[in-house]
Amino acid sequence: MMPLNLFLVRHGESEGNIATKRSRKGDNSLHTPEYLARHSSSWRLTDKGIEQAKTAGYWIKEHFYGGEFQAHYVSAYLRAMETAAHFDLPNAQWRMESHLCERNWGDMDVMTDKERLRLFSRNLDRRDAESFFWRPPNGESIADVCATRVYRHISTLHRLPSTSNVVMVLHGELMWAFRATLERMSPAKFAELDASTDSFDRIHNCQVIQYSRRDPVTNETASCYKWMRSVCPSELSKSRNTWENIQYFKYTNVDLHALVANTTRLISG
Repeated sequence: MMPLNLFLVRHGESEGNIATKRSRKGDNSLHTPEYLARHSSSWRLTDKGIEQAKTAGYWIKEHFYGGEFQAHYVSAYLRAMETAAHFDLPNAQWRMESHLCERNWGDMDVMTDKERLRLFSRNLDRRDAESFFWRPPNGESIADVCATRVYRHISTLHRLPSTSNVVMVLHGELMWAFRATLERMSPAKFAELDASTDSFDRIHNCQVIQYSRRDPVTNETASCYKWMRSVCPSELSKSRNTWENIQYFKYTNVDLHALVANTTRLISG
């Protein structure tokens, strides 16, 4: 059985976040030789990222038993480690896990937007066609991350006492992989959310996603996660901030036929 409560928290704004945002607007001034020589695991938090982390820590401590957790996990990337430290959770004993590191972007890692488009435009077109299964050259797809690293960590969580409360500090795309797995999303549902421009559908810096087996109204417990809430403590207007029931979908034969029919068959022979 999974822990009673599971908190997933994205790291605060990092050097990489700023450089990437500017690059998408045509400004590659932050992609200096020193920046390009570093692996993305070495990106630090910005001043804003530090404040986001502190704010998220305050929110967690205020809204969840003073921030007392029985297990603490953090990615081995510096921006996640720095975020976790700034939470200042009481009695924290962080377990550093390499399989919680960000999705591997392979040959596209630490590159300007212009260079990605110049070198990998055809590959990027395939991402628009199927974001769940798309894999960067020599990198990982979200499906890869789910099938290997996420399932590996879930097996670890299953070995904890069922009454445990767990916090994990990781990365945006890892959180999407956990969401896809824990909520049993179809590839189509993942693609829909991935393409959404609604702020409520995004995972912002220091976004907190809490899964619970305990009904927030009745306090009754379930055998699996039935409730979740998504909160962006530093900018509450960007998130829903309320408990939602998790809908686990099952498909009838008719449902499967309908899903398949959405794609035109190209070869009938």
